[in-house]
Amino acid sequence: MMTPFDWQEGIATRAQYIESRLMAGTPVVAVSLDAGILIFTVRRQAPKIFEIYDRLAYAAIGQLSDVESMRVAALDFAHQEGFQRSEQDVTIQRVVNALSQPLKRAFGDLTAAPLIVRSLFAELGKTPSEDLFYLVDYDGDFSIRRGSAYLPGGAEAAEKLKEGLSKLDFAKKTPEAALELLKPVLALAIDPSGSKSFESLTELLVPEAALLERVVVGDDRFRIMPPPAE
Repeated sequence: MMTPFDWQEGIATRAQYIESRLMAGTPVVAVSLDAGILIFTVRRQAPKIFEIYDRLAYAAIGQLSDVESMRVAALDFAHQEGFQRSEQDVTIQRVVNALSQPLKRAFGDLTAAPLIVRSLFAELGKTPSEDLFYLVDYDGDFSIRRGSAYLPGGAEAAEKLKEGLSKLDFAKKTPEAALELLKPVLALAIDPSGSKSFESLTELLVPEAALLERVVVGDDRFRIMPPPAE
């Protein structure tokens, strides 16, 4: 029979295991611009940035199958809400609330494999000050950010991202100019020693960037951007 102490010890071991797996994840950065929300990362294989609904985007680090599970769950919930209610009812808060409880249950169930995923949800507002970012951890806990947000692999990467973003001013910056500002920040998060450039660090990786456009030009406000020039 499992005692409360056994459960607490199991949860602690579970968290350590997930954190060790997430350490290998390449960071994701998102910032609010006049043009919209820019999300930037580098990846090894599958894409990490996705459209969820008209004004909602999703990015994540972690195990590919778990990232995909979260994406599909968010997509299904958003479209179900839009169909049963209205497009205006599909908000980042409703999506995150719907996903956080299953995450909490999965993390606390010591008889099943945990979800190895750390997620970022972005909601586009009418102005940059109205943009919302929700960071959702593997245990279902979440926090809210404005202006910018990031997904680190570990604590050292988180510190570098926080420090780097605090020094940048994105006012009046185009998405292309913002990408150039973010490249060294992402490079330091990947290699905290600072001994390598973004270009050398990403020789075997694929830069990935997407923009949720504030003003729709075509049929879709979610636009995959070309890789930043080297």
